[in-house]
Amino acid sequence: MWIWPLLGLVVLGTLVWLVFRLTDPAGAARASAAARRILDERYARGEIDEEEYRRRRAGLA
Repeated sequence: MWIWPLLGLVVLGTLVWLVFRLTDPAGAARASAAARRILDERYARGEIDEEEYRRRRAGLA
């Protein structure tokens, strides 16, 4: 009998965590910084030229 309220709290807690996780603006900033770092590395290795680098960098902003 006590398991259903406990299960309900676990489900509710998981939903709240998911909402905060998916709407976290800092998470988007971290993802953007990681993408920019990868782009910088590809340019430094010579995988992409300056024009491609600038175009993709503008797309990230």
